[in-house]
Amino acid sequence: MTTIVVTGGTGTLGRRVTERLRAEGHDVRVLSRRTQPYAVDLRVGGSVLDAALAGVETVVHCASAPRGGDEVAAERLIAAARRAGVGHLVYISIVGVDRVPLGYYRTKLAVERRIEASGLGWTVLRTTQFHDLLATILGSLAKPPVLLVPAGVPDQPVEVGEVADRLADLALAAPAGRVADMGGPEVRSLDSLARAYLRASGRRRAVAQVPLIGRTYRAARAGGLLTPERAVGRTTFEEYLGRRFGV
Repeated sequence: MTTIVVTGGTGTLGRRVTERLRAEGHDVRVLSRRTQPYAVDLRVGGSVLDAALAGVETVVHCASAPRGGDEVAAERLIAAARRAGVGHLVYISIVGVDRVPLGYYRTKLAVERRIEASGLGWTVLRTTQFHDLLATILGSLAKPPVLLVPAGVPDQPVEVGEVADRLADLALAAPAGRVADMGGPEVRSLDSLARAYLRASGRRRAVAQVPLIGRTYRAARAGGLLTPERAVGRTTFEEYLGRRFGV
């Protein structure tokens, strides 16, 4: 039995990674800001973080804060992992962090670089956007009478449970560095994904594509969010929506 820490272990991905590892009989310690006995803000660190990592062989770093603080959190986690003698740090990142100039993506790339230079054994997996995130975004965009999406932007959503399985496998293996990206089974236009969401959710909305400007938009249109050569996911967006809405 291996002792593993999962940061962000109550989140969309971390919860599933935790479930998978525990189902295989491993001792998993969940780190989040509110979950006892290891309630800790990684941006602060401290004695609770040190206690959580004591005797741990592997850390799966799923915690993330899109509003800021990920680089500081990574510094604290890496320092604590060094003190504890952790042998393997696994990090989940995003396809396109080196191509799409979003602030959050730049931060994810910076965290990758810190982990690579940490002196620890490490593994980084980049995946495309989760079905759950895309559905949440489309749900917000569907509130007005017309659902507006950026024109000409393709996406390749992936099932979070499949990503969790891959992360769990990586956590139980030796450090592998930057592993092959993981994408969903289909490259789709955002307007087709929006129409699929509306059909499944039973909402009647017009869908309109809106041209945008800027480097981020150009990079997304050029396929910066995609990894078509690694379309290894199995669950389509329609299959995910069928489960979500019971259709």
